[in-house]
Amino acid sequence: MENTNLQDYSHKRYNILTDEWVLVSPHRAKRPWQGQNEEISSEKRPAHDSSCYLCATNTRINGEINPDYKDVFVFTNDFAALQKDSPSFQFHEGLLQAKSETGICKVICFSPDHSKSLAEMAVEDIKKVVQAWQKEYTTLGEIEGINYVQIFENKGAVMGCSNPHPHGQIWSQSTLPNEVDKKDTQQKIYFNKNKTSLLGDYLQQELAAKERIIFENDDFVVLIPFWAIWPFEAMIAPKKQKKSILELSDDEATNYAEAISVITSVYDKLFNTSFPYSSGIHQAPTDGKENAHWHFHMSFYPPLLRSATVKKFMVGYEMFGSPQRDITAEIAAKRLKDLL
Repeated sequence: MENTNLQDYSHKRYNILTDEWVLVSPHRAKRPWQGQNEEISSEKRPAHDSSCYLCATNTRINGEINPDYKDVFVFTNDFAALQKDSPSFQFHEGLLQAKSETGICKVICFSPDHSKSLAEMAVEDIKKVVQAWQKEYTTLGEIEGINYVQIFENKGAVMGCSNPHPHGQIWSQSTLPNEVDKKDTQQKIYFNKNKTSLLGDYLQQELAAKERIIFENDDFVVLIPFWAIWPFEAMIAPKKQKKSILELSDDEATNYAEAISVITSVYDKLFNTSFPYSSGIHQAPTDGKENAHWHFHMSFYPPLLRSATVKKFMVGYEMFGSPQRDITAEIAAKRLKDLL
């Protein structure tokens, strides 16, 4: 039963995966908007753009020529944020600390079609992306000194995407990044105490309540997390505990691709625009440990709030206090589910 207090009054919601809180202010959703509006891009992209560094057969900035790829293409990032051969060092001077960080960064082109996004790709083509993720997670994770593989996508210029060609990135590194470290800790504490998956038990509660579920198939759930920060933030998670995408069967990989297709396409319907977002997969580290506490999941953080031209900014209280949202997770879930 939906709690009306959660829909009418300011309150805080707890994120079980990060041990953090988000302020929810549902009454503020009624306020008039006189802030900035972004222009909607009406650009129609061609299937192949001769000026695009990611299109098949084109020359990249480093002089390498892309192959005439027909589905998924992966290559080492020409402007990698992490260096593979960085020397090992530590710096410690009073309260100042630093240490070396090594890694390998790759780019994954989802499709040779420059005009498409995941939302416009067929499920079988998205499955090829999933299979490429699995291959890279395995290959990179087996390299000595690579202890975590972060798969993510930035879609849209508003999210800092420098090229509209459908693509994502894979950064692998020697240590756990901050968000993963928090989730690793929380899941481990819960697993050691209860001998069950934290996210698995949470999903059972969500499936029973059905207040924040957008879509489900035999193997996956798409939902707005109870503790969501971004207006239409969503999560895809397997119903059964899977430590990483490597544990997916062929059928499960298909259903995972379907879940990705559903959320990305429904996003585009919400404001009748190519919906920007950052998405990422959090899964077990590749550190050689059992990591029995991990339950992999994929999160989508889209910035659009009221329309295709109004986005949410993390400013003021959110920068100096804690994250805050106006539209509740329940209302967001209903709006997206109604578009299916």
